[in-house]
Amino acid sequence: MDRLNAKLYLQNCYIMKENERLRKKALLLNQENQALLTELKQRLAKTAANTNSARANGNAAAAAAAGDRASIPDLNAAAPGAHGGHEKKAAPKPKKAVAN
Repeated sequence: MDRLNAKLYLQNCYIMKENERLRKKALLLNQENQALLTELKQRLAKTAANTNSARANGNAAAAAAAGDRASIPDLNAAAPGAHGGHEKKAAPKPKKAVAN
């Protein structure tokens, strides 16, 4: 009986030692996972910020380009009153009579 108790005691000590080793390993792995997760979140946030910034810059550039295009005068169009008012106005078209 004493021999069996001693054997069980040694097995128990071995199991406790193995549990402690595994607990330390799990703690290290958890710390590594947390560090990797933090790094991943930072990279995703940076990528999202760059994407949003690029979109905002693209929209601003497109708006600026559209604004620039709108502000460039059409050199082919005659300016009002450019010919000194000597142009004749087109006669208004006659209205069609509606039959009642």
